[in-house]
Amino acid sequence: MGKRVSAKKVPAALLLTVFLVATAAAFMALKVGADRIVRKKLPGSSIIYIPSGKFLKYATFGYRSLAADVIFLWAIQYYTTPTIDDRFDHLDHIFSIINELDPRYQDPYEVGALIAVQEAGDTRAAFAILDRGAANNPDQWVYPFNAGHVAMMTLKDFSLAEKYFEQCMKIPGAPEFVERLRANALFKKGDLETSWETWLDIYNRAADEEMKKIASNHLYNVKATIDAAALEDAAAKYRERFGHLPASLETLIRTGFLREVPKDLDGKDYVYDPVTGDVKTVVSPWRR
Repeated sequence: MGKRVSAKKVPAALLLTVFLVATAAAFMALKVGADRIVRKKLPGSSIIYIPSGKFLKYATFGYRSLAADVIFLWAIQYYTTPTIDDRFDHLDHIFSIINELDPRYQDPYEVGALIAVQEAGDTRAAFAILDRGAANNPDQWVYPFNAGHVAMMTLKDFSLAEKYFEQCMKIPGAPEFVERLRANALFKKGDLETSWETWLDIYNRAADEEMKKIASNHLYNVKATIDAAALEDAAAKYRERFGHLPASLETLIRTGFLREVPKDLDGKDYVYDPVTGDVKTVVSPWRR
């Protein structure tokens, strides 16, 4: 059942079969009894019969992986039942039980985090599950990668995303594109200098022209962002002194607000709007 880092054989002894059947029967009996409780009166009643992972380690008589499989299958069914209003209240706890029983069982980390983000809208639980996966499986890059993706795309927390992508990069076997994701997160969080240095390093190490072009476009975008900020700041200071925006960027040189007007990475002039003070590039960085 599912993906594990190291394969494990599950014996099919008659004693184990009897034990599992008895356990399943007791499990279902408890479930039926708990499901009769009005959930609004007792939130979380649907999981009151699930013991802790520490208890199950001993109660499963060494068959931890099999117990993890059983609970994982139940969890998938449980968390895809929309009629259980409070089903997400203990999501992290349920998956922590599975993780404790079989720390190298990969699927529950990924599925649990997916449920937390997509179904429960609980990024805190998602990070808790993925962080646990990374701690229990330090050789697996997928957990910090997925956490970085959640931070970047769902939370828009680019500092957190950059941290996770950097963690991912340090794990042997991590894809090369993770470095580009980190460089982009650096740009989005406003660390333009480090983003520039990272993209420049990627450009210099690029093995083909396609990768050089991608890195070049990002370098163009980073430089344009830095230059535009400096030019717009100079124009704003000019307005503070004279009460209006300069008619052109060259005016900023003549009045001492700039030593020179920078050009874009391709050597072209920036487009300046004297009405708004905005500075833009002639073309989009992605259409050069």
